[in-house]
Amino acid sequence: MQKLSHLFQKISQDKYWLTLPNVLTFMRIALAPVVVIGMSMGCLRFSFTVFVLAAMTDLFDGLLARWCNVQTHLGKIVDPIADKLLLVSSFCALAFLPSPLFPIPVWFFVIIFAREIVIILGSWVVLRLNPQTPFEPIIWGKLTTFFQILFIIWMFTCYFVGWEPRRTYGIFLVLLAFFSLLSLLQYIKIGWLYVRQELKN
Repeated sequence: MQKLSHLFQKISQDKYWLTLPNVLTFMRIALAPVVVIGMSMGCLRFSFTVFVLAAMTDLFDGLLARWCNVQTHLGKIVDPIADKLLLVSSFCALAFLPSPLFPIPVWFFVIIFAREIVIILGSWVVLRLNPQTPFEPIIWGKLTTFFQILFIIWMFTCYFVGWEPRRTYGIFLVLLAFFSLLSLLQYIKIGWLYVRQELKN
């Protein structure tokens, strides 16, 4: 409990919370359910527009935080949560809601969902052991998020132009599952090294 309170203390030390990057991050969280609601109502163009807008906030919040030197502890914690919420909710809608888009197989959604749960639980364990652990996204994690966003945009685009590349769709699906599992293994390896180091201390 003391270590967790130390984490919240670090967040409270942020000079400003209401920075433009943090506003963009929270906007992405707010837009995630809008994408799902739009898809459930069959408003695909609306959902696509909102999803692209949300994806753009993911691009600009980190860039602005570094360029303007307004990085905060709150932003470092909330930013990956916003990414996970947007992508998992979108894939969930594609897997379980009736849609004219290519259906996302349940096995693929299970991989995506399980990956995020394992990463969140692993991060929680590491922070419980040491709230000062420096969490930095790895290149495979960034690439996985980028390709997941691209994949969803590609699916919408194919539908809008009336293109049905079924073979390409299957290949992309398998490659994306591979990237997701590979990045998960990398995060598990890094988390295990942190845990082992803390148990030795």
